[in-house]
Amino acid sequence: MAAQVEAGAENLGVENGKIGMWTFLVMDAMTFAGFLAGYARLRWSPGSGWPMPYETFGVIGIQLTAFNTFVLICSSVSMVHVLAETMKGNLKRAENWMLATIFGGLFFLGVQGYEWTHLIMDKWPHMLSAGAAPPAYNSNFASTFLNLTGFHGAHVAVGVMYNVIMYLGLRRGKIDQDNASLIEIAGLYWHFVDLIWILVFTFVYLI
Repeated sequence: MAAQVEAGAENLGVENGKIGMWTFLVMDAMTFAGFLAGYARLRWSPGSGWPMPYETFGVIGIQLTAFNTFVLICSSVSMVHVLAETMKGNLKRAENWMLATIFGGLFFLGVQGYEWTHLIMDKWPHMLSAGAAPPAYNSNFASTFLNLTGFHGAHVAVGVMYNVIMYLGLRRGKIDQDNASLIEIAGLYWHFVDLIWILVFTFVYLI
């Protein structure tokens, strides 16, 4: 495995793969910062008429999303175990922990899909028809909500596919102790996705 990454394997003592991932994550964080800044600007503008979270999602909806957040955080913990077991050479355990991580991501996407369906079909049906919007509807809230959660959901979907590739690498013996950094790089992305969601959940559902 080492022979495959001899050329330019490190730069300043850090693997180029890690530098590449950190660079991507910094740029991606700026994109999310722009989304959140736009959300804050629209929400706290005078006369914005912004709905309170419980008015749109309801208490049960917020609790469901809170549980979904908990599942995503747990998947981040399981990702830590994937790396730890890979570094120890316990590849079967690493596979099982990766399956748990993938399941957490799929569960999160399933709940988010259910939430979108409920909001669009029940709360905002005029978005799919020519009907007039209800008085309580706030177009700025709906657009920023769908953009923020949709953009993050796309990141989760990419992360799940990334983790599936890592799982197949573990299962086929292409990832082991010698190149466990591949798991570490995938973990950096997954932890970033989890951290961003905590910010989105706080801004959109709690404040």
